[in-house]
Amino acid sequence: MSDALNYLVAARPDAIIPYFKFLKEAGKSLDVRTRDLISVITKVDAQTEAGFRQYLSRALRNGASANEVLDALLMAFPTLGLAKIVWAVDILLDMDIPEFRPENLFAEPSWHTVATLDELPSGEITYRACDGRNLYIYRDGAGLRVYDSRCPHQVTNIPHLALEGTRLTCPKHKWVFDVTSGECLEVGDRPLNAFEHKLQGDTLLAFW
Repeated sequence: MSDALNYLVAARPDAIIPYFKFLKEAGKSLDVRTRDLISVITKVDAQTEAGFRQYLSRALRNGASANEVLDALLMAFPTLGLAKIVWAVDILLDMDIPEFRPENLFAEPSWHTVATLDELPSGEITYRACDGRNLYIYRDGAGLRVYDSRCPHQVTNIPHLALEGTRLTCPKHKWVFDVTSGECLEVGDRPLNAFEHKLQGDTLLAFW
């Protein structure tokens, strides 16, 4: 929640807590993805950018596809109108989420060649650009971990300069992650997004 909502919960719990309970009860018959998409639409209707970024991230995390988000926006055209849909798309373009790029909208998930083992020193964190994504790779002997460079909070791309030792700090809201484990250490409550990966000979491949 925002600082303002946290304040209202503390200052007026009798008024605010029942409201949140109402919202939870009102959506209890909906599957998570549908509820998330409705939340995205409400944030677009109110033109609340931070809320839109947050609920968009949640919808994607809970399994909504880029096409489903776009379809939800367009299906809500009678209430949103073109101006609010364009407002939302401008934010999507600014976020530059790989799934929303036109060439990826209908692409099937596949294996991508990331690096050879000799390009990934053991005990170190390697930053790589791979087929339109940026990755953080941690190698510990035979063990490998592959993480998306995007913060799980609002899908902000975390640049290589944000890495200090094994600590990676998102520049937007200061979530701090341990790249050796993906764990969120400070501020937030979700780990880095990890990609399925495998070795093919001495070559690392990741799946998305």
